[in-house]
Amino acid sequence: MLEQMTGLFISWFANPCAVGIGLAVAFGAVWLAAYWPPLYKDAWLWAVLAASAFLTLAAVAFVQLPLQSWTGQALNHFWDQEVLVRWLLVAGIPQVLLSGLVQEGAKLLPVILYWWRKTWFLMDPKLGLAVGAVAGAGFGILEAQWAHNAIFASGWTWGLVEGEGLLALAGFWERFFVVGFHIAASALAGYGLAKGRGSLFYLLASLLHALINYGAILVQSSHFSTLQLELFVATVAVLATVVVLWLRWSKPAYA
Repeated sequence: MLEQMTGLFISWFANPCAVGIGLAVAFGAVWLAAYWPPLYKDAWLWAVLAASAFLTLAAVAFVQLPLQSWTGQALNHFWDQEVLVRWLLVAGIPQVLLSGLVQEGAKLLPVILYWWRKTWFLMDPKLGLAVGAVAGAGFGILEAQWAHNAIFASGWTWGLVEGEGLLALAGFWERFFVVGFHIAASALAGYGLAKGRGSLFYLLASLLHALINYGAILVQSSHFSTLQLELFVATVAVLATVVVLWLRWSKPAYA
């Protein structure tokens, strides 16, 4: 298991590609610009971005992976593979819930550390939201470059677009919206943290994360096609972003 976890961690840095990395950074910048975090006023926000990227990757490799593996073993202990396949829509729920809880918790950790360092500075929920967005961008960008580099390493070229049409761009389309979702979910958790309701908003962000990952279960069970999955991911990401940006930019109501 340790070898598998270490291999997953290292794989995120395999096959580096300037185009793949550049696209990931561009995707993150486009979404993050809408939140307008004070990156140029507070250098510690860059530390939040970097810490979120590597802490969340470590959590995926060394916490999420073994937990999901043990959960799968437990399910196989009580039910055979045929039953699990038949009930995949239910059996897959623990796995996606774990992914949401682990990743959103890891992304929130740098925000909490930032809050402890500057408690007085993070009292404003809108600022807490912006700091959360930065944390989400950190991991979103790191995950996107991993996915992009894997796509290019598989032999992807523009010639595929000519042969397969826009479906050949599905991997990039998905990453663009997943980056936006990571930012929105962490921003929501940061907003709740600054309002003193961190646990509730963390659970909400985790459930949204589980929802977007549930799309993969719907594909495996043949309820979604690849195109439908991409539309599902985009819809959830956009709706989450609209709600969180409304919280970011709406004027406070005064009595």
